[in-house]
Amino acid sequence: MIDLQPLWLTARLAASTTAILLLLGVPLAAWLAHSRRWYKPLLETLVTMPLVLPPSVLGFYLLLAFAPNSLLGQWLQRFDIQLLFSFPGLVLGSVLFSLPFMVQPVAAALSALPDSLREASYTLGKSRLHTFMHVELPCIKPALVAGMVMSFAHTVGEFGLVLMLGGNIPGVTRVASIAIYNEVEALNYASAHVYAAVLCSFSFAVVLAVNLLRRHGERLAA
Repeated sequence: MIDLQPLWLTARLAASTTAILLLLGVPLAAWLAHSRRWYKPLLETLVTMPLVLPPSVLGFYLLLAFAPNSLLGQWLQRFDIQLLFSFPGLVLGSVLFSLPFMVQPVAAALSALPDSLREASYTLGKSRLHTFMHVELPCIKPALVAGMVMSFAHTVGEFGLVLMLGGNIPGVTRVASIAIYNEVEALNYASAHVYAAVLCSFSFAVVLAVNLLRRHGERLAA
């Protein structure tokens, strides 16, 4: 009988990360889609970097940033906030590392919308917020769902960042990917197979869902 707690913790981490990315990543994607500021390429580069940056690198620098002897760590201690080897720290790290998986598809979909949609809404006296919420977002539902699914899935499969930032604390930071590593180290291949099979099944479902969403979006565009 395997311990189900890593699977539950993984689902909780992925759900929390996806919810935060939905609240923060979508407005950021809208800004990137419409902004003409000179520093937009710099921000786009920072958002995209986690796609090519090894997760252990980001985890290492977050480890240094949140350390008790760092400036940020000392400031956090004033409010009794502990991010190292804690679930909130994992959520923050996962949000940063999965950010491009939410921002990029949403920004691309918003950029593809014709300007006439927004202009027509403005002509009717609607505000930018109303136009964004009631005109633009309904038109990019497949991209929103794809961003949510990919952000959730990417968080589920994370290993290096979790290990660097959260360690291996049962019930706190031991997610499914860490549990697999532990079982293999202990030569408990049967338990490792169970964890791996669950993640493989989930990965298959995610890829299938994204492909179906892409085909649905292509049919709508046609």
